[in-house]
Amino acid sequence: MLAIVISVCLVTDPAVCRNERIPLQQEMSALQCMVQAGFQVALWNGEHPAWQVVRWRCSTTDDKDI
Repeated sequence: MLAIVISVCLVTDPAVCRNERIPLQQEMSALQCMVQAGFQVALWNGEHPAWQVVRWRCSTTDDKDI
């Protein structure tokens, strides 16, 4: 199963960063994940205005190495 991994930093302190995972509800290909990712990242960003998304990628849900 795939998840969208986003790297985010605080707007007020760009040195404070972390990674977030957005699990995808259905089984999909890597291409489908890439297509869906922009929408999902925008939703996450709208719900977390204190954080700025600096990058994102599709990854397996068990992939812990970023």
